[in-house]
Amino acid sequence: MRAVAQRVSSASVTTEVDGSRAMSGHIGDGLVVYLGVGRDDAEADADYLADKIANLRIFMDSEERMNLSLLDLGYGALVVSQFTLYADARKGRRPSYSDAAGNEEARRLYERFCAALSAAGVPVETGRFREVMRIECVNEGPITILLDSKKAF
Repeated sequence: MRAVAQRVSSASVTTEVDGSRAMSGHIGDGLVVYLGVGRDDAEADADYLADKIANLRIFMDSEERMNLSLLDLGYGALVVSQFTLYADARKGRRPSYSDAAGNEEARRLYERFCAALSAAGVPVETGRFREVMRIECVNEGPITILLDSKKAF
């Protein structure tokens, strides 16, 4: 499982529904998490990344050092499914997504990740799985962290 976590001061996601845009999630200070599920991922990957992201110390303390986490500050996470994190563009000009999980498994593990992050105490907002979304965010830092559960052990 792969995640790109971006520190933000605000973020929202909208989806087109019946010809008009509808907001499906928004946060103030926190993280936008783009989450990709690989075909070899399991529950342990979702749980590992949820714990890692909840406790990732990338927010400033009173001395302007990155020493605080989402949990320390009570900040939220906007989690957006992003199968393109498994794009393989080494050959040709059209990326292959063969390493991404199928729709049902990806949805199951995406939901598991969101539930684990919420159970850890992080307020979670989401996009809409398998929909075209528009994400607006104000990056802070900018701080962007790439996490891969397969590189954890």
